[in-house]
Amino acid sequence: MLAQMSDKPGFIAALDQSGGSTPGALKAYGIPESDYSGDAEMFKLMHEMRVRIMTAPAFTGDKVIGAILFEATMDGQAEGKSVPAFLWEDRGVVPFLKVDKGLEAEADGVRLMKPIPGLDALLERAVKLGVFGTKMRSVIDHASQEGIAAIARQQFEVAAQIQAHGLVPILEPEVSINSPDKAAAETILLAELLKGLEALPNGSKVMIKLTIPDVVDLYRPLIEHPAVVRVVALSGGYARTDACNRLAKNHGMIASFSRALINELKKSMSDSEFDATLATSVDEIYQASVEKV
Repeated sequence: MLAQMSDKPGFIAALDQSGGSTPGALKAYGIPESDYSGDAEMFKLMHEMRVRIMTAPAFTGDKVIGAILFEATMDGQAEGKSVPAFLWEDRGVVPFLKVDKGLEAEADGVRLMKPIPGLDALLERAVKLGVFGTKMRSVIDHASQEGIAAIARQQFEVAAQIQAHGLVPILEPEVSINSPDKAAAETILLAELLKGLEALPNGSKVMIKLTIPDVVDLYRPLIEHPAVVRVVALSGGYARTDACNRLAKNHGMIASFSRALINELKKSMSDSEFDATLATSVDEIYQASVEKV
């Protein structure tokens, strides 16, 4: 799994919508809130959608080298196997787990992660199920030196807890694409991430998930750092074609898209139509990840 994540051409599918983002994802898929009641029913429908994606012909390690899962998806089944085992053994896709519990209110221009109760127990379960790594998201809204330093500090602190379980953490300090000073925030973030990487113990391995930067190849120093397995890009609300065009200019950076991957999929589609639509998305995102301009 480490070799695949380090070197194999391809991208990571982010299938980790959870909690507040699930109704919107289901609505985009063609399932309005009036079609279900309660969280259990909502997550059941979401799991069915994800299994449909994961079992589609285009969803294999040939182009999709990893997938980020929500906790309930990790605990679920696909074709009679646990989802992590199905992904790796049947599809050649490396499984990751989203571990954060959402965001605090904005302070100092950023939104830190909420506390993550029971993280050690969750990580132990993930290890037993064959998960390779984790992902945790916080958000930067403004170019605040203090706020961004706090974001980086928190990301690396939680990463250390995750690494203690033998898992590879994906740090995700997302810079909002709507930030009025996005480029300045990204410059500060780069410096803070490099500080955190330099402080890591020898042999540590992390991944980093970032908004596609305004300055092309800004994150090259992270990509080249020996502690970094891979730098991956979130779509951040950009439409797929726009996100792919931006990504293709950033050398060494691959996609880890969510909405830009699945937004055109609809429950009402026939299997052949669904599979063809997903294949088109996979191909476009793969090309932007491996064919750079």
